[in-house]
Amino acid sequence: MKVLVLGGTRFVGRVFVEHALALGHQVTTFNRGRTGQDVPGAEVVRGDRENVTHLRELVTGREWDWVVDTSGYVPKVVGDAVRLLSDRADAYVFFSTVSVYPAWPAEPVSEESPVYECAPDTSGTAEDEATWTAAQYGAYKAGCERAVADAFDGRVTVLRPGVILGPQENVGRLTWWLRRIERGGRVLAPGDATKPIQPVDIRDLAAFTLKCLERKTIGTFNVVAPQGQATFGRMLESCVAETGAGAELTWVDDDFLIDHQVRQWTEIPLWRTPPGTWSVDTTRAAHAGLACRPIEDTVRDTYGWLSKSGDPAAYDRQAHHGLSQQKERELLEVWDRR
Repeated sequence: MKVLVLGGTRFVGRVFVEHALALGHQVTTFNRGRTGQDVPGAEVVRGDRENVTHLRELVTGREWDWVVDTSGYVPKVVGDAVRLLSDRADAYVFFSTVSVYPAWPAEPVSEESPVYECAPDTSGTAEDEATWTAAQYGAYKAGCERAVADAFDGRVTVLRPGVILGPQENVGRLTWWLRRIERGGRVLAPGDATKPIQPVDIRDLAAFTLKCLERKTIGTFNVVAPQGQATFGRMLESCVAETGAGAELTWVDDDFLIDHQVRQWTEIPLWRTPPGTWSVDTTRAAHAGLACRPIEDTVRDTYGWLSKSGDPAAYDRQAHHGLSQQKERELLEVWDRR
């Protein structure tokens, strides 16, 4: 197949491009060249998707079987691109998010759950994405979904991942945990070790996306690991085993952390108490071919990548994640005296 990837130089986009090329597909990437590095073997077209002139230059003399959009955040920007691409590609894959559901994470959600209301021509700039609230991020993604649907008239696959982990992660979630546990000593572990979690490995997300392309699958899919696939404890114990630093996990109650104003989801990455956080229905994606590897494999391969490549490339969201050493020490001291 001939595939156009909007993005394609870091994390989700990069891993997808690598997988597509490995399977023999022809890949064109369109990006500004400011973040990450180009994947060898892909045709590289430089341009800014917020610049209509650049988009017109992209489509001149080119056609594709699929467009895979890994970098769409602003509805109007996405709409400008899809209108130019709608007669240059057979179908469109849009990477969205479970954050499009207003009920998430307070409640369990499925693809039938209501999504945010956001007009497909809502304007803005993706440069601000790292500072958006969760509601704004989710609403904008919902508006982007509508913009794609309007232009491609049903020839659309919408993927709604939850947490994405694995090699090349640049957000600072599993990578933060690995670096923290690598330092050794007592590690504050949040809540209940048996709590189920549903992160999807980036390689499984990429493989599922390619299955959708190859099978010409259209529709909307939550792309998360099935419930019961992993627990927070298994993830952190795997980090301890892989780093070999002799770290000691000290599990601290949710209520204690909440009482001490620890920020959920960011200050302690992946820790969140609302009941819907890890209750995302993924039945539809499983029936369409999504297969998820054990969390131990994700931890092992992510640490292997970190050990070989060093810390991930700078990304604004990294600054939001992680508990300071001083605060962790103070919390553990208070926990011990409780």
